Amino acid sequence: MSTIDYQTVATRFVDAAGVRIAYRRFGATGDVPLVFLNRFRGTMDHWDPALLEVIAAERPIIVFDSAGVGSSGGEVAPDIAGAARVAAAFIDALGLARVDVLGWSMGGAVAQALALDRPDLVRRLVLAGTGPGGVAEAPRAPEKVWQVASKPENDDEDFLYLFFDETPTSRAAGRASLARIARRLATSNAAVRPASWKAQAGAIAAWGMGKGSSHARLSEIRAPTLVANGVRDVMVHAYNSYVMSQRMPDARLVLYPDAGHGFLFQYPAEFGRQVNDFLR
Repeated sequence: MSTIDYQTVATRFVDAAGVRIAYRRFGATGDVPLVFLNRFRGTMDHWDPALLEVIAAERPIIVFDSAGVGSSGGEVAPDIAGAARVAAAFIDALGLARVDVLGWSMGGAVAQALALDRPDLVRRLVLAGTGPGGVAEAPRAPEKVWQVASKPENDDEDFLYLFFDETPTSRAAGRASLARIARRLATSNAAVRPASWKAQAGAIAAWGMGKGSSHARLSEIRAPTLVANGVRDVMVHAYNSYVMSQRMPDARLVLYPDAGHGFLFQYPAEFGRQVNDFLR
């Protein structure tokens, strides 16, 4: 396996349906790349490089800023279906006929919509810290979650609350992850502007209420799927992961202990290896 340093990966641009999309493509050679779909208010620089580097040592991977986010042009889609169309247009613009997809949080909702709309395009799915929307019996997120997530600016304590468990071990792992992410953010200052993340929030709210969600259509997702979450996710309760694993025809479920929404950054080596094993 080669050594990958995400800090040095250059940003490229491609025109996708009239929108200039920023992306990075790197990692090992292979026929089917893994495309990452990001969280609410997340840009390419908000991925933990420790996770990306583990996966990229064995697989080609692509991260990008969706329309209206980070370094990309255009406007944020008003709903999850629209975000999935942006993702499809981007993948098509790169000339890719088949991809694997990893979606985290909001990106997991987009990944589900993409798999439903373009089953020809998606070979395998990894759904991390996400849900199908419209699961009436799922525990609701605490009111504090959206109070914190919708602050004009979030600090480290906000991210520790949103993404990690309250235990000393999880918080320590969270601080380590934030330090890794901060290296590239220190020079890029990447952020999602208020108008864009407010549009994302509206799309997430509608999805959660079942408007255009995948809940009733999970049985149609035929792509083999790895569903994963932390057992203490305050943003998207792990019950949603269980529901997806029960209703999708070819899904396996993994829950990480002492972890929350950001379990994939708390266990970057372990989860990265698990992703590679699944996709292999």
